[in-house]
Amino acid sequence: MIMRPGQQLLLPAKPLFIWGTLLLAMAANMAINMGMTGRAAWVPDVMALVLVFWSVHQPQRVSVGAAFMFGVMMDVHAAGVLGQHALAYTVLSYFAITIHRRLLWFTVPSQALQVFPLLAAAHVVSLVVRLVIDGGWPGWGLLFSPVLEALLWPVVSVLLLLPQRRAPDPDKTRPL
Repeated sequence: MIMRPGQQLLLPAKPLFIWGTLLLAMAANMAINMGMTGRAAWVPDVMALVLVFWSVHQPQRVSVGAAFMFGVMMDVHAAGVLGQHALAYTVLSYFAITIHRRLLWFTVPSQALQVFPLLAAAHVVSLVVRLVIDGGWPGWGLLFSPVLEALLWPVVSVLLLLPQRRAPDPDKTRPL
């Protein structure tokens, strides 16, 4: 891939780090759902955010199948409609993989604007499944969740790319 001028060369992502961050995001999502906020509609979905990040940056390692697997685990944890999160995460991962080459050419704040419709679509899919199955309306707070997730995109990007950053000044032991 041709790099933009001034873009830093990254080390390859380690599979253990990728899957560890996905499991940590799932644990964080579970802790948030069990915490003081409960299952509030406005709370950002950390699992969806990390899943989109790795689907964009490592589509060969984090696929639609992995998104489905994590979605089923979130459905079992939520004890709600089986397949609600699985379908939402699958759609999210599919669209993230579809636009991953184009998305990487943007700056991180611009990427947040590009990722926002994906996150909103995942919440709409989850809402439609919930409305069809049990008719439960989560409230208007649902509109804030994709906005908060898009605002968290730069933070997640910086944190998850930290282990891949190379030293900016080459020397005898670091030729690149």
